[in-house]
Amino acid sequence: MNLSLPVSSVIRENPYTPSSDITRLLPYETSLSFGLSFKTQQERKVKGKNQTFFFLSARLLEGDRQEDRRGREMGVERNTPKASPKKKPTTTLQYLFDLDSKSNGNGHFSNSGKQSSLGSENEELLSIITYCTFVFTFTDPSESPSQQDLKRLKLSQLLSLVKSTKKPLHDQILSPLVAMLSANLFRPLPPSSNASVIFDLPDEEDTASTPAPAWPHLQIVYEILLRLVLNTDAKALRDHIDHSFVLNLLSLFQSEDPRERESLKNVYHRIYSKFTFYRSFMRKAMNDVFLHYVFETERPCGIGDLLEIWGSIINGFTIPLKEEHKLFLMRVLIPLHKPKGLQVYHRQLAYCVSQFVQKEPVLGGIVVRGILKYWPITNCQKQVLLVGELEELVEIIDPEQYRKLALPLFTQITRCLNSWNSQVAERALYVLNNEQFMKMAQEAMDEVFPVIVEGMEKNLKWHWSKSVRQLTQTVKVMLEEMEPCLYSKCVINLELRESAAQQEEIQRREKWERIERAADAATAATAAQNQFLQPPHCTCVSN
Repeated sequence: MNLSLPVSSVIRENPYTPSSDITRLLPYETSLSFGLSFKTQQERKVKGKNQTFFFLSARLLEGDRQEDRRGREMGVERNTPKASPKKKPTTTLQYLFDLDSKSNGNGHFSNSGKQSSLGSENEELLSIITYCTFVFTFTDPSESPSQQDLKRLKLSQLLSLVKSTKKPLHDQILSPLVAMLSANLFRPLPPSSNASVIFDLPDEEDTASTPAPAWPHLQIVYEILLRLVLNTDAKALRDHIDHSFVLNLLSLFQSEDPRERESLKNVYHRIYSKFTFYRSFMRKAMNDVFLHYVFETERPCGIGDLLEIWGSIINGFTIPLKEEHKLFLMRVLIPLHKPKGLQVYHRQLAYCVSQFVQKEPVLGGIVVRGILKYWPITNCQKQVLLVGELEELVEIIDPEQYRKLALPLFTQITRCLNSWNSQVAERALYVLNNEQFMKMAQEAMDEVFPVIVEGMEKNLKWHWSKSVRQLTQTVKVMLEEMEPCLYSKCVINLELRESAAQQEEIQRREKWERIERAADAATAATAAQNQFLQPPHCTCVSN
């Protein structure tokens, strides 16, 4: 800024003002610029008329040099405001005001630039969300594949934006974003295409289910929802992810696409862990799904995934368990052993039950009696699974309950080892090699051992499978070594019971034979009497 004009105007009003007065009025920078401006005028006007200006400028320059020397000797910077002890003139204040106005103007422009950039980002997000709200069915031939690919790219772009954002999303973005997610996810599911064969599939072959045709879009939508739940505060999402949203998510577990159920499981579990104010509601909603499956429908899709979520929930329960959680075990988990689709989700169910028993071993008796209550009669696959589950439960059950549970448990195991299905019989025989099972048997040896010995002898005599007979012989040797006297005594008692049963059978047959002979004699006598009383037949012959 050139300050020579205001100062020159002052000098023109009083051209005889001494240089010392002028230097007292002006700071160093102003005086220097004033002298330089006059020097420039002197060079331009070599033949100038006014010699006073040249003299004044020389005096000003000389005074400035002296002040510089004094400042350097005192160690004071002349270019700082402290170099001039006098009050700044009006021109210098004006200069500061101008600088302040420029800085304010630049700040205003920067803030407006930030606001414009934020506004452009929000507009970009809203435009992408609006485009992705349209749902493709992937089954309509009129749909354009290029438009489907474009939507997939838009969804990927939206996912990257949601991942990269550091600040929480504004409510103007959250509301349409959740609406877009709902439009893409919450859709009517097709009817089951393999309901008749799903019960015959083991757990590992569940991937043979029908995949969702819109999975290329749904996969990204689930990732966006998961990232939204992870990065956004639960209180900010409470108005958008409400009870109806959670129930709609829960209904999607009936999808036959295992990839979708896996994504649902991750999202639902994250919501449960983060939305603490929804936990009770979400547990009750899952219980309703379980009970609906047990008593009203036969589609086990999603039951295993929900039980996986419950496994992590049970793992976090504190001891002692609440009454609500014990009721869940008795009224929901134990009845889940009843449906014929048990093999689809048995691994997750057994884990949940074992978590309860590990936390409170006293519950083991309730669980064992409940499993025996729902024991299948003709479903051999379920029998094999339940025998394995009982074997695991006996290892963690309270030993004080061994005596109460020994007789009903070994009675059912003996029925299984006498099964005509070789897999069931072999699995039951392997259980008798378990150390904990034999400890339970020793708690009630007088009651349990006769039942086991009877089953072993029946297998050796009557079972059709050679491998089952060989395995039975191995277990018999082990039992004889453990209790030789008791085993021989049980064998003698078994032979006496068998001989008594044979005598009773012989008597029963003789009795039936006598009844049959008496019935035959009565029938013959009745026939003879009817023949004697019958009038003779007369034949009329006409001439």
